[in-house]
Amino acid sequence: MKFIRINILNYILVILLTFVVTWYFISSDENKLVLASEKTIPSVVTIASRNDSFSNNKSGFGSGVIFSDDGYIVTNLHIISGQNIDVTLHNGNNYNASIIGVDKNTDIAVLKISSNEKLNAINFANSDNLKTGDRVLAIGNPYGIGLSVSNGIISASGRDYGNPYLQLIQTDAAINPGNSGGALINENGNLIGINSKIFSRTGAYQGIGFAIPSNLVVQTATQLIRYGKVNTLWIGKFRVAKVKLNFNKTIIDGLRVVEIESSGPLYEKGVRTNDIIISINGETANWNNLIKSLQFATLGEALNINLIDQNKKFLEIQF
Repeated sequence: MKFIRINILNYILVILLTFVVTWYFISSDENKLVLASEKTIPSVVTIASRNDSFSNNKSGFGSGVIFSDDGYIVTNLHIISGQNIDVTLHNGNNYNASIIGVDKNTDIAVLKISSNEKLNAINFANSDNLKTGDRVLAIGNPYGIGLSVSNGIISASGRDYGNPYLQLIQTDAAINPGNSGGALINENGNLIGINSKIFSRTGAYQGIGFAIPSNLVVQTATQLIRYGKVNTLWIGKFRVAKVKLNFNKTIIDGLRVVEIESSGPLYEKGVRTNDIIISINGETANWNNLIKSLQFATLGEALNINLIDQNKKFLEIQF
């Protein structure tokens, strides 16, 4: 009987210990999201644009994030449709904003406000490190009801959704009209994307939202602040298709040129239809690496493309 009582006591202790450990981790996980929200909400703003200073009708409405503590704010271009732009901070203070620069290709706009108060610039994470299943929070002002936080995960990455150059992040965190330009953050409260689009048959949230990756946001915003525009590297119009190539007795991935504009820079460098791109800046030749390299090249970095032409000759091209 004594032996049985000891086993029952041990059993109860194991259950209690399991309960305490489980409760600790659940509480810690929930507290992490609370801390991430508290850290980021002061960096998210509400944006309203009007066609004239005498009208109360908002022709554009959405959210934005404070890019730097000297008053630069990043948002979506598609919500900047009026001549007069108002920015409202988390504390309720309102400012008139000027447009520093816009980029139609990325749907990014940079605004500037003049303020004597301390602004809470958002912290950026490296969007290249995102993984499907990562927990995220979307912060913005849906329908103008006030800053709100929704919880979800990264559903996918590299989505084009009508623009293959963007490689958007897909999330199931609730994103509604008014969330555009707001923050998509990770569990540490760091920005991983700017909420931009939703897929919906009703115009409201249906579980599929898209955000512009933070790395592209930083690259674009930096150029808009510095130059007032994005200086893109143009190599001409062309189309490619994925192929497998036997190169030096090794099977490698490549991109076969299926169509190329005869007046473009790539053609002028000697590239022709059916040539196969085998590497881009030393990395595997795939569409994602090509787009990423073009984006970084806009910041002044060189673009090196290695190819195998139709005569099986090796070509090296530099822009």
